[in-house]
Amino acid sequence: MSADRGRDETLESTWSTTTPMGTKAIDPQSIRNVTIIGDPDETTRVVHRLFRRFARTGSGAAATVHWVTGRVDHTIHIAELSSHAPIADLERSIRVADGVIAVVNAAVQSTPRLGTILRLADDHQVARLCLVTGLDHPAADFDRCVRTITETRGAVPLTLQIPIGIGAEFEGVIDLVSMWALEPMAVEFYGSHWKVAEQWYRNLVATVMERDTADTDAVPGLREIPPEQLHEGIRGRTRLGDAVPVLCDAVPWSDDIAPLLDAIVRYLPSPMHVCQPEHALDY
Repeated sequence: MSADRGRDETLESTWSTTTPMGTKAIDPQSIRNVTIIGDPDETTRVVHRLFRRFARTGSGAAATVHWVTGRVDHTIHIAELSSHAPIADLERSIRVADGVIAVVNAAVQSTPRLGTILRLADDHQVARLCLVTGLDHPAADFDRCVRTITETRGAVPLTLQIPIGIGAEFEGVIDLVSMWALEPMAVEFYGSHWKVAEQWYRNLVATVMERDTADTDAVPGLREIPPEQLHEGIRGRTRLGDAVPVLCDAVPWSDDIAPLLDAIVRYLPSPMHVCQPEHALDY
């Protein structure tokens, strides 16, 4: 049997899980094993919101949620780890994860552990996302968070969402990938924020598509890029470790966790696509 044939047959195999209704076959490509790392207060808030809204199995530091994206059922195994843990514990947890979500508080001026998390993930070729929280805090600085990722060895930030306002004026999030589908109504709704979003979108496309968008003649082309094409480019760069997608947490009074779950499914790899096959067994 050739190596390629063996790999194809492995990817087409199925796993099973035990549910209250019996044993259910699961396509391993629909599984995501992720570790959420950050300040305990921040990660706990994110994890509790996940489990408050969606079905959960398991207990303690690791649990499972089930999520549908693109009409496909996915099983997301979630572990939580404090960024204050010893470096050795951080490294082991990152090494055996298929993907890492680094939670960073926009109001904290110095985040040295964020750089450590991203570098460890890069060392072990683990895909990662960043979730920016605390955007409603008076000291919040979203741009500083993005710069921190930029200055960290290993990957460039892909800003997929930007906040509408900051601090006391924080009132929502603009999703850059899908925002063109909202025209022209969104232009009026977002007001001055729309122009800012356009520039962030140009930067995103330039990074993902490796296209020079400085020429204003290219702008109409940007509007015509299908979201699926951007998703594919983001997924490829994230799984290669070349990029770190950046998401914004929802406003405090919202339980909207769907964008984070969609990003986990769309951009982070399954156990069958990681560089180290033992991840699926270690997790």
